Amino acid sequence: MAVSNSLTISPRKLRSDLYSYSNHDNTKTPLVISVLSSLIDRTLTRNQRISSRASPASSTSGRSGKTQIFDCREIPDMTIQSYLERIFRYTKAGPSVYVVAYVYIDRFCQLNPGFRISLANVHRLLITTIMIASKYVEDLNYRNSYFAKVGGLETEDLNKLELEFLFLMGFKLHVNVSVFESYCCHLEREVSFGGGYQIEKALRCAEEIKSRQMIVQDPKHRHHHHQFARVLL
Repeated sequence: MAVSNSLTISPRKLRSDLYSYSNHDNTKTPLVISVLSSLIDRTLTRNQRISSRASPASSTSGRSGKTQIFDCREIPDMTIQSYLERIFRYTKAGPSVYVVAYVYIDRFCQLNPGFRISLANVHRLLITTIMIASKYVEDLNYRNSYFAKVGGLETEDLNKLELEFLFLMGFKLHVNVSVFESYCCHLEREVSFGGGYQIEKALRCAEEIKSRQMIVQDPKHRHHHHQFARVLL
C-alpha cells in the first residue's frame, strides 16, 4: 500500500522534516508516522483476509491467552493514522521512537507466532510499544499515567500492558544501529511504491535534533497545558 499524500514528498523534504524536528516549536507530524500507518493498515488488511478464510477454531487455537490482554473492550472508531497523530500531538515523541516501536512490534509478532495484529488489539499495542520505545530512545519521558491518558487507557491497564509486553518479549528491547537501519530500509521500501521516497536514518537525526535543543523542559510539567479529546480503549 502506497503512502497517500496530496503533496509530493521529495527525499530532501523528508530529510529536512526529520532534521528540523523539535520538541518545543514544531507542530508538524513526522512523515514516518504516515509511512508506519500505511504499513500497519496493510498488515491489518492481510490479517483480516487470512481470518476470514480460517475457521473460528483455527483462528483462535494458536493465540496465547496472555496476548489477549491487548484486545480492546470495543474496537475504537479511530484510524491508525489519527491515533498515531494523537500520540505525537500530545507527546512530541521523535521520529526514531516510531521506528523503534515498529521494531518492537515486529519482534513481538515473531516471538508470539499465534498473535496477529487486528483492529481489536492494534491501538493498545501501539501505545504500549511507543511508550516503551520512548523510554529506550528519549532522554526525557512522560509518566505512564500521561501516556495512558493520551492512549485512552487507565494507568493500571497500561502498566499491565507494559509488564506483560516486556515478559512476552523476554525483555529483548535492545536495538543496535544495524537493526535500526534495516527497519529504516524496510520503511523506505514501503514508501517507494509511492514514488521513491526515503525514510531518513532517525537515530542519526536524533543526535542532530538534541544538539539543536537549547532549552530542556521537564516533561512531567508539560502535560498540565494539554486539553485531551476523550478516547477509550
